[in-house]
Amino acid sequence: MTRREEDLGRFEEALGFRFGDRSLLERALTHSSYANEASRAGAVRDNETLEFLGDSVLGFLVAEMLLERFPDFREGQLSKARSHLVSEGSFARIARGLGVGELLLLAAGESRSGGRVKESLLADAFEAVFAAITLDAGLPAAREVARRLFEGPVSELDPGELSFHDYKTALQELVQGEGKPLPVYRLVSESGPDHRKEFVFEVVFDDGLSATGSGGTKKEAQRQAAKTALAALLGRATRA
Repeated sequence: MTRREEDLGRFEEALGFRFGDRSLLERALTHSSYANEASRAGAVRDNETLEFLGDSVLGFLVAEMLLERFPDFREGQLSKARSHLVSEGSFARIARGLGVGELLLLAAGESRSGGRVKESLLADAFEAVFAAITLDAGLPAAREVARRLFEGPVSELDPGELSFHDYKTALQELVQGEGKPLPVYRLVSESGPDHRKEFVFEVVFDDGLSATGSGGTKKEAQRQAAKTALAALLGRATRA
């Protein structure tokens, strides 16, 4: 048995899945830079088309897990949670834990430039591995692997504390998705000297519910009010 075969065997153990056709796994771990270099010696297929399938497979399987974990969430809430988990950063973290970087087949230049630790390459390979599992043994096998790998991240997910880059937009999308009126922001108070102002805003949402937030600018106070409102809505859905 070659060193490569031993390494792939250990990866399969970490993954919790043994390939019937290991050439699918090899392809999933083959970057286009390596395939382009090796093409002169023979036909080598890279993992780019597998990424396409794997992205769809993972999106579906993670959405399925979220629906089971949070059955009362609205579409907007589920979408936010899925975006948190089905992302380059999330995939790269799991791939790093599985040791994908060490197994990637890369051109020498790509490897020297840090390709084995690049989040984009790790995430792409992770998607490709799930496509390979699906092609090798079907969707049920991919589902079993996904449930093992995402069980922790899904169970630890606290929707009320998800880091939204734009809380105002997130709140607007959420209430619109529920067919409610758009949030309305109102300045409650303004205090302090010009160089150290403190603003307090109230946001009215979801048929008269309200939340307040404060900040050194009107924009920041509105943002904090939206954050509080969003946490209240998501927390209510979790308790329902």
